[in-house]
Amino acid sequence: MATPAAPKCPAPMKATSNGVFQGDDPLDYALPLAIVQICLVLVLTRVLAYLLRPLRQPRVVAEIIGGILLGPSALGRSEKYLHTIFPPKSLTVLDTLANFGLIFFLFLVGLELDPKSLRRTGKNALCIALAGISFPFALGIGTSFALRATISQGVNQGPFLVFMGVALSITAFPVLARILAELKLLTTDVGRMAMSAAAVNDVAAWILLALAIALSGNGSSPLISLWVLLCGSGFVLLCIFIGPPIFKWMARRCTEGEPVDEIYVCATLAAVLAAGFVTDTIGIHALFGAFVLGVLVPKEGPFAGALVEKVEDLVSGLFLPLYFVSSGLKTNVATIQGAQSWGLLVLVIFTSCFGKIVGTIVVSLLCKMPIQEALTLGFLMNTKGLVELIVLNIGRDRGVLNDQTFAIMVLMALFTTFITTPIVISIYKPAKLAVTEYKHRTIERKDTSKQVRMLTCFYSTRNIPTLINLIEVSRGTAKKEGLRVYAMHLMELSERSSAILMVHKVKRNGLPFWNKGEVSDSNQVVVAFETFEHLSKVSIRPTTAISPMNSMHEDIITSAESKRVAMIILPFHKHQRLDGHFDTTRTDLRHVNRRVLQQAPCSVGILVDRGLGGASHVSASNVDFTITILFFGGHDDREALAYGVRMAEHPGITLAVVRFVVDPEVAGGSVKLDMNQNSSPETQPQDEVVISGLKQRISKDGSIKYEERTVKDAAETFEEIKSYNRCNLYLVGRMPEGQVVASLNKKSECPELGPIGNLLISPEFSTTASILVVQQYRSQLSQVALSSLEEGESSDGNVSN
Repeated sequence: MATPAAPKCPAPMKATSNGVFQGDDPLDYALPLAIVQICLVLVLTRVLAYLLRPLRQPRVVAEIIGGILLGPSALGRSEKYLHTIFPPKSLTVLDTLANFGLIFFLFLVGLELDPKSLRRTGKNALCIALAGISFPFALGIGTSFALRATISQGVNQGPFLVFMGVALSITAFPVLARILAELKLLTTDVGRMAMSAAAVNDVAAWILLALAIALSGNGSSPLISLWVLLCGSGFVLLCIFIGPPIFKWMARRCTEGEPVDEIYVCATLAAVLAAGFVTDTIGIHALFGAFVLGVLVPKEGPFAGALVEKVEDLVSGLFLPLYFVSSGLKTNVATIQGAQSWGLLVLVIFTSCFGKIVGTIVVSLLCKMPIQEALTLGFLMNTKGLVELIVLNIGRDRGVLNDQTFAIMVLMALFTTFITTPIVISIYKPAKLAVTEYKHRTIERKDTSKQVRMLTCFYSTRNIPTLINLIEVSRGTAKKEGLRVYAMHLMELSERSSAILMVHKVKRNGLPFWNKGEVSDSNQVVVAFETFEHLSKVSIRPTTAISPMNSMHEDIITSAESKRVAMIILPFHKHQRLDGHFDTTRTDLRHVNRRVLQQAPCSVGILVDRGLGGASHVSASNVDFTITILFFGGHDDREALAYGVRMAEHPGITLAVVRFVVDPEVAGGSVKLDMNQNSSPETQPQDEVVISGLKQRISKDGSIKYEERTVKDAAETFEEIKSYNRCNLYLVGRMPEGQVVASLNKKSECPELGPIGNLLISPEFSTTASILVVQQYRSQLSQVALSSLEEGESSDGNVSN
């Protein structure tokens, strides 16, 4: 009788092929097959992320679903597909790439976790975090007995209990950060509490996971697990003593504003790999070494930011999705069969949600939080994500979780993360201030002695010198409470998988609460404004807003309402080149400006920056600016005039008001017909009252000059305006009214600046003066003002300078 042939092992894959013309199939070789796998993963996950965007789901949900779809649960049901695209012999390469990306991602997570913030965690947040860990951990242990009695028979009890407890008690800190940022809850008490509690939870979860891995070793003696724990603890202590001095030395040698030396980045990344090798050798996992080094890197200065920029896009955009596919290939939903298996899935989901949500809510209520906020916090703390998958994959690789248990746990992580955003949106709506409390929505007002509040916005440090000098000349009299400014740094919430570094920037800039003056930091934005506040008579509060660009205007409008400001000042979406022409900084910035103009609860100014006062702050005693107001008439021009008169109270300001009136010879012609379409009947009397008051003020104040210019047509108006190009700042209305401006009111490239603003930035007009284009608040903007913005939206971005 013939002996059965021994099964043949598949030949190892070569790296590259000779090409199809040499008769090679590229999918039989490691590199081209890996390229196909990566491209397939990226396309599928990005499409799913786009489809889930209306539901405001974090990208991790799309990546988990994509991994499951590519695995045996969906597409993998086709044996031909599975053996062509994900053959068994390629999985080692795929897992290696995925874990390689995971090591650097965990380094980033550690890099973005600030130990100092943990030490400052309040008692309430600490109690909530401990309850959010202990209660679900206990329920996880209870659930593990049910699983061991049914679908997980024969597994090692100790490690299984700990893995189940950790899996049910984890809160995904990176995913939670993104959800809070996208729901605009970072500025709320709930957001602050959730981030603080999740940070504590994250650290506790990693400690418990290290314990679970040590216990799940293959050694028969319990002494081996003890050795693993002791060696792991020794490694951490060694890193704590050796790492920080070296990293601090590197950080000190990195100057703000200068590129970080490549040798420091290279040395740090090599250290991450070395630390991963050491912890893998000990028997914990390579990712622990990377995480520990990330925690020890100093968070201040440009060094940490440079590391994030160098690593994050490649890791989170390219390698990390492979980890989800690697998990998806191990997840087979078909293994969940029969009433018993589905009942266990429901049990796991219920215990996970119940333990986390109820434990958090009970302690939150004991800490005297409102019921609505406690409920919201419970669902936020129930967020799972990548960290959950890491725990599950380690458990499966160690033989603690079988295929069916693994599939149940992955579906539980997906479900709990998916429900977080919709439920939080439905149950938590932060209270808004009553409209009756918001009286002063414009600079123009009867009682000019009242405090003026302004919200100034900027995207980059380039705008700060001009912004500070504008605030200086806006302060009016020397009274400390005469002007209060909220300086908002607008930062885009990118598609990167982690938003935690941005959250740290928010905290350093005064959020989740507006900076009360006690937060001092090396951050140059904060330092610039704190220095200015100490030197001037202005009360100033720096802050940061983080949003996707398509909803950035909502943050600006909400902040303006909550602070009851009289004017929002926005940066123009173009910057001036050395030759005087303007280049578009980013097209989506103009969309932000237009939406704010359409929906603002107060007056709005758009600042065209040509370097007001140069590249540094001009002290109050050295201010010597000439400000020119081009007055044609109408609401916006009157607001610009009111703002200019306030500026004229500053001892270093000379204000020139130039009023343009139509020549009596041409009044009544075609220009007058245009006027009837572009101005309201009450405009003329109101303009005359304002000008009359200005003339009375001039008799007492020599710093204000008033002139009238009679013009016949657009060309003459343009020539007259050119004669006033020797000034530091123009103040103009966005939609001036009257007979003169009617001839100028034509379609323009930048309708948010209006006809006069466009004229002042045109190549034909030579000046070095900055421009502030003002729109006065009205409960309902005129149809002309609204239609100009809507036309601009539809024909956006086609004109280049």
